[in-house]
Amino acid sequence: MVQESGFKTWEYSRLKLYKTTLLLSYQSFGVVYGDLCTSPMYVYKSTFSGSLQLYEENQEIFGVLSLVFWTLTIIPLCKYIIFVLGADDNGEGGPFALYSLLCRRSKMGFLEGSHMGHEGFSSHDSSAPTKETRTSLLIKEFFEKHHSSRLVLLLVVLLGTSMVIGDGILTPTMSVLSAVYGIETKVPNLHENYTVAIACVVLVGLFALQHCGTHRVGFLFAPILLAWLLCLGGVGIYNIFHWNPGVINALSPSYIYKFFQKAGKSGWSSLGGIVLCVTGAEAMFADLGHFSQLSLRIAFTVIVYPCLVLAYMGEAAYLSMHKEDLQRSFYKAIPEVIFWPVFLIATLATVVGSQAIISATFSIISQSRALGCFPRVKIVHTSNNIHGQIYIPEVNWILMLLCLAVVIGFRDTAMIGNAYGLAVVVVMFVTTLLMFLIISTVWNRNVFWALLFVLVFGFVELSYFSACLAKVHKGGWLPLVVSLLILSLMSTWHYGTSKKLAFEMENKVSLDSLLTLGSNLGITRVPGICLVYSDVTNGVPPMFAHFVTNFPAFHQILIFVTLQSLMIPKVPVGERFHFVRIGPPEFPLFRCIVRYGYKDVRDSHDLETHLIENMSRFLKCQVQSQEMAIIEANEKGTTGAGTRKVRFKINIEVSEEVEELMEAKEAGVAYMISNTSVKASEASSFLKKFAIDIVYGFLRRNSRCPATALGIPPASLIEVGMLYHV
Repeated sequence: MVQESGFKTWEYSRLKLYKTTLLLSYQSFGVVYGDLCTSPMYVYKSTFSGSLQLYEENQEIFGVLSLVFWTLTIIPLCKYIIFVLGADDNGEGGPFALYSLLCRRSKMGFLEGSHMGHEGFSSHDSSAPTKETRTSLLIKEFFEKHHSSRLVLLLVVLLGTSMVIGDGILTPTMSVLSAVYGIETKVPNLHENYTVAIACVVLVGLFALQHCGTHRVGFLFAPILLAWLLCLGGVGIYNIFHWNPGVINALSPSYIYKFFQKAGKSGWSSLGGIVLCVTGAEAMFADLGHFSQLSLRIAFTVIVYPCLVLAYMGEAAYLSMHKEDLQRSFYKAIPEVIFWPVFLIATLATVVGSQAIISATFSIISQSRALGCFPRVKIVHTSNNIHGQIYIPEVNWILMLLCLAVVIGFRDTAMIGNAYGLAVVVVMFVTTLLMFLIISTVWNRNVFWALLFVLVFGFVELSYFSACLAKVHKGGWLPLVVSLLILSLMSTWHYGTSKKLAFEMENKVSLDSLLTLGSNLGITRVPGICLVYSDVTNGVPPMFAHFVTNFPAFHQILIFVTLQSLMIPKVPVGERFHFVRIGPPEFPLFRCIVRYGYKDVRDSHDLETHLIENMSRFLKCQVQSQEMAIIEANEKGTTGAGTRKVRFKINIEVSEEVEELMEAKEAGVAYMISNTSVKASEASSFLKKFAIDIVYGFLRRNSRCPATALGIPPASLIEVGMLYHV
């Protein structure tokens, strides 16, 4: 009976796992695959927008189809589904997830949070250690010894991040404009200005609804994308059998060879349009945290991949018989009877696809901000249940203005496609480079496999990159300018922040010096608790010493608080607060390190309550550790009566200390932060002065002030002004 009961429990657990996985697969259609699934609307148009010509024998069409098929097979299916999804960071994906893995496994990190903040932290790396190869040790040693190599690695990650943010501008414009241009199929005389105006209205509506949160309309997303994929697959099958069943022969890679043999340089140039068939492939990895590896693999291999292949085959079959419809082949290939329903679903699908990349942009900026690589911005959590769903007002409106500028300025999807292709390829190649380090140093595989991965996928991506680079003057300059601007801002913010922290570490004051200073000045203790925020994890921050020197008084209980971001996705709630007593018993001085992962929600309003609750637990835990020491001493010869007296004394002391903490809380909690101005020293170079005084100063003045970002009540705020010369 027990065995039968255990078997039923196992069956129930397995059935529940299957249901959960299938549900996640269904939900992934509305979040992950929107961008990838709207690509058929513009791939052929972008590919044949250059010098590539069509001839009667269909060799060019079949060659392009073969390239599209094998690109879809090699990059999304083989690279991402088989390999990259396995490189998750505790279930999270994206460029920062790969970087955090590398930072934790070796000293490759250039960010402060990659080497700090793990005191008393037990779960910052849940993966089991494996035997390291000689190559792994050599690579780690190289990065540990060479400071510049760690800087280059960080810049590569930031470049990939900047390109993803650039995608947040190009994806909505490309998708929405391609869908709206379908109207011209039925209304050929419609002026281009009307089409652009309609696209602008759709984009404004899309960004205006962002503050509502994707969860409010999320139940619509998956059905829309699923309906869209079924439309693609169904129309594709119809076109194959109705126009040219022989198109199936084009799946042979021999057509790629024939294509380049005949098309030559024009064929190579057309790669800039073909690469658009894999736009959104990176989203499978970036959105891994919301789903699971198995659910994404099932959704892609069972539904997405077959439907996309059928769509491209069907359009190629139609084109082989209607070469004159090249610029509008996607909508022309739709049977007349279902045109308007498909057009409506296509427009909705582009909105869903755009929503996915906008949400991904918000998430990446939030991660960058958490790791000190992006200025402070307002982050609004739009869902009580799903913490990953966020909205950043400043970024949202800037993205909207840039999208409108691109639509009005470019108007042509071919030029936007040139820009789009370059951004897509750079992000993919950054992932390939990071995967080389993951395979060799984290997975500890033979360097041969890491090199093979880079050679196979890197060759394909660099081939596309070279074609996109040749179109820089035809719109490809846009993602370069945008990404370089974002990269410069992120790098300058990180540089300025690191210089500020270095100044504070060099000028911090020892606790003994503070107590001596207090005795000399005759410090006055006032009732209440003071939370002193700083980035210094040991010693006394210079701004507090500056405050005490000019105003010799501080609160009854003093807690130095450091908010620290770790290179992990989430920190367990039980390990978020780390307390240390740093003063003698007569001076209640404590240090508290509050740790967050790069995907954690920072609930500033509840921080005070949680901090004091954990402080009380810390005081009680200290007593328990002291009692354990007394018991050990008793076993070695201390009398039982003496033990009881000491334990009674300790219990009284801790009760008094906890009572003092509660009384201080009732008296009021004050927050002390620094309001510093950072200036480059007189001996600095012109470049450093420009970066610190102008760029970093501008970003600090126009980003959210620390007090607002921390949710500090204005009535409880104490700001200490200082000037740092770095």
